[in-house]
Amino acid sequence: MTFKKPTGAGLVALALGALFALFLSLSVIDHAYAEEAAAAPAAAAAPASPPACVGGTTPVLENCTPNSGDTAWMLTSMALVLMMTVPGLGLFYGGMVRKKNVGDTVMTSFAITCLISILWLICTYSLAFRAGTPFIGGLDRAFLQGIVSDISKGIGNPNPLAPTIPETVYLCFQLTFAIITPALIAGAFAERMKFSAMLWFIGLWAIFVYSPIAHWVWGPDGFLSSGNADAWVKVLDFAGGTVVHINSGVAGLMACLVLGKRKDTGPAHNMVLTFIGASLLWVGWFGFNAGSAVSAGMQAGMAMTVTHMATAAAAFTWMLVEWMMRGKPTVVGICTGAVAGLVAITPASGFVGPLGSLCIGIAAGVLCYWGCTGLKHMLGYDDALDAFGVHAVGGIVGALLTGVFAVEQYGGTAGLIEGNAMQVVNQIEGIVIVFVYDAIVSLIILKIIDIFIGLRVSDEVEREGLDLALHGETVH
Repeated sequence: MTFKKPTGAGLVALALGALFALFLSLSVIDHAYAEEAAAAPAAAAAPASPPACVGGTTPVLENCTPNSGDTAWMLTSMALVLMMTVPGLGLFYGGMVRKKNVGDTVMTSFAITCLISILWLICTYSLAFRAGTPFIGGLDRAFLQGIVSDISKGIGNPNPLAPTIPETVYLCFQLTFAIITPALIAGAFAERMKFSAMLWFIGLWAIFVYSPIAHWVWGPDGFLSSGNADAWVKVLDFAGGTVVHINSGVAGLMACLVLGKRKDTGPAHNMVLTFIGASLLWVGWFGFNAGSAVSAGMQAGMAMTVTHMATAAAAFTWMLVEWMMRGKPTVVGICTGAVAGLVAITPASGFVGPLGSLCIGIAAGVLCYWGCTGLKHMLGYDDALDAFGVHAVGGIVGALLTGVFAVEQYGGTAGLIEGNAMQVVNQIEGIVIVFVYDAIVSLIILKIIDIFIGLRVSDEVEREGLDLALHGETVH
């Protein structure tokens, strides 16, 4: 890892990081002692048979027993969503770059998985999913303190956002979302960003962009959360249309604008890898969407159904559009169309029915194709693997159409087709707020990194390929 002048920038950053970690550690120690003192008398009076952790108007959220069925489903969902990044996204992206850069591409997905997991343990889970302010969560779960009550007795203190499962399971499930979101960004700047710069950008972005936006939309007191009675704008986002897809797509656009175009481009080096990656994404997305019900119930079943139908519709629509526009249907095209459908149905999956999912899938197939071809050529940016065209455009399409096709019987909120036009307005406001905040903060982070260590590899490295120059290995 090489530094541009001033050479002390890395040491300054390291020192600040150490001070931040020390501050959090001291907070954890003080809080832990306070919790231990307060819990002592409560533990002595604990009942012989702890109650079940339940939701409803009077939930039991302390020293209770999780629901085993919900827990089993969420453990499965967590594994499915982790599979979406490693190996799913790694193979999907890896097959679309040139052979000389495939190693760096799959390495990026793997390294992001590790980096985001460490940050999640330190502070980002607590900032995103614990109560604090309408804008950011608190630090009561920094370093994952206090996440269980007594494993030996099978009792715990679940997160109120998922009252029937252990908080350990909920935090790991949400971690997989935090992992894949920045990993999606990498598709925009593929084949030209320094590996060291990528790590800095992703780490800072996870803290200053993903954590607050996740709290806004999903946090217990977020100002955009549909589950918060005091929210300023109630945005429907069941599994990540704004938090994951618009968020990652906009950040990707900022990255490719700051980096500039690649010196040379080429076709996907291995469409079979892309096919395998897309297939893993499709399967894993059932955990992504149906798992967002955080229980093994009817809403999870409907989310799984509409996810599959929208994906099939989008992939088939993309294939037909490409066939008409370019004369031939391609493997990379139909796979990209499937991902576009998965993206678009994500915010709607807990709120719409099968007919709504069909409409969303068709819209995603058409509009994301345009986003990856017409829009990209019209604006002239080099989005290497169409992170913006698929994820931002698909996320916007899905978020808007959620407000149109939401059915009160399925998700508790009516949309435009049931006479609630205001929900479309709420969706638009949520899209605009996330888009603007993400664009501004991502741009600031990118510019700061460029000043201190530089974002882009040299022309020589780009010609030679990132695999050999940055990692000392190549695919043979």
